[in-house]
Amino acid sequence: MNKILIFLCFFIIVGVEIVANSNEEKPKLVVGIVVDQMRYDYLQRYWDKFGEGGFKRLVNDGFSCKNTHYNYAPTYTGPGHASIYTGTTPTTHGIIANTWYDKFNDTMYYCVSDVKMKTIGSSSTSGHMSPNSLLTTTITDELRLSNNNLSKVIGIALKDRASVLPAGHNANGAYWYDGATGNWITSSFYNSQLPDWLNKYNVKANYTKYLSESWKTLNPIESYEFYKNDNSLFETKLVGEKTSAFPHKVHEIKDQNNGPEIIKATPFGNTITREVAIEALVGEQLGKDNITDFLAISFSSTDIIGHKYGVNSVELEDTYLRLDKELAELLTALDTKVGEDNYLLFLTADHAVVRIPNRLKEQKIPAGYVNEEQLMIKLQEYLKEEYGEGKWLNNLSNNQVFINEDFVYEKDINLEDMENNIARFLLDIDGVANALTSGDLLSGSFANFQLDLVKNGYHQKRSGNIALVLESGWIGYRETGTTHGSPYNYDTHVPLLWFGKNIRKGSSVDYIAITDIAPTIAMFLDIQFPSGCSGRPIKILFKE
Repeated sequence: MNKILIFLCFFIIVGVEIVANSNEEKPKLVVGIVVDQMRYDYLQRYWDKFGEGGFKRLVNDGFSCKNTHYNYAPTYTGPGHASIYTGTTPTTHGIIANTWYDKFNDTMYYCVSDVKMKTIGSSSTSGHMSPNSLLTTTITDELRLSNNNLSKVIGIALKDRASVLPAGHNANGAYWYDGATGNWITSSFYNSQLPDWLNKYNVKANYTKYLSESWKTLNPIESYEFYKNDNSLFETKLVGEKTSAFPHKVHEIKDQNNGPEIIKATPFGNTITREVAIEALVGEQLGKDNITDFLAISFSSTDIIGHKYGVNSVELEDTYLRLDKELAELLTALDTKVGEDNYLLFLTADHAVVRIPNRLKEQKIPAGYVNEEQLMIKLQEYLKEEYGEGKWLNNLSNNQVFINEDFVYEKDINLEDMENNIARFLLDIDGVANALTSGDLLSGSFANFQLDLVKNGYHQKRSGNIALVLESGWIGYRETGTTHGSPYNYDTHVPLLWFGKNIRKGSSVDYIAITDIAPTIAMFLDIQFPSGCSGRPIKILFKE
């Protein structure tokens, strides 16, 4: 009996020590950073101009997954953030676009809209948001579920969807910038009032100091790669500007650009994001005990600037050189407040982007534009000729055609035949590479890799009857600036950097899907995968 008691005591002591050691192995804080619209090649393009404490530190002292791609289309902000944090694609998590046509209610629906919620922090409607349209759990949800909500989860971003979707359904807080007032706000979904640290930040109205002067280049403009093309007809001017060239006199045109809203279209939108993220780090006491917390940050100005000025612009280069400094300050704050070996950090992007098609055409590279409004008119004319008068279509958006199914059934027309006929008609349109019916997308895998990505982005209840894939280099967008959304490499290939606790130095060219991030974090934290997770842990990160 005494031997048994001694053995049990020994087992309990060792077991407690194992648990303690296990807890010590876990990071005190996980930091997820998403850079909106960042192509993988930006790391090398701006490498020689980066400082030592930002992107270079993450690459040199961390692990770079060089061949990371989105494994679905469309490649937009909402689906991107949802897929990173759920570990699955839109076919499962349901965020098929930023805004999509709701075929059951015959209306357009914004991915995080929730009219039942109230704005907390301003009198605008910008806080009428929640993650209720996200159909699965996130890795941040699973962290909170793993320990009876002892972990803290905070989301920070200029864009509401870039804060709400990563923070998940059960976060302590998700905060975003209200361009109508200049305040950082939240939704009543999370809390009934703002935390003191955020109220104090709002009182300072930091955004105003960034709107009181011009946006000038950080370095002499002659040092920028495309400075000779700074005044380009292919770039989008801010309202009130005569050219798209530097300097951008923000202080003079802010009132013509909705006041505080204009900061989103400057690098200083990233600055205030970094400031609020550090305020959250300190104010919420993240990473201060042995229970892992999670801080999800998204830098959104890169996307807004990328849309306006394109890949080959002085504005974009200046934005990334400034973002590099913001990252260095954030890392310094994490080192100081949490400890260098106490946090795990990853950095990726929610999608990449294509070069401005008009610029590509100048280089004799296939590219062009498809006008959705004109396409809708042509399609309606075809259906009138083929089937007679009637409202055959409900919507065409996000390269998806929504047929008026009730009307089709009323006229006793075979829906599958109509889908096939529309698909054949659309293939004759310049710039359309593929037209896939719902039957195509619900059947087996495609031999064409890009078409498999479209299948992974298809959600039966929310998507349309026909999905279009444009030719490489073609976009459905205005003819200044650029956009994203395709299954091509220029939109799917993004950086993925790992840094901090338990991360060894190195790199890999193995193919990694964006949906592999969430299960990898789950393995580091020894918690359950998100409920719909289809990704796999990145094994090379766990090898000795």
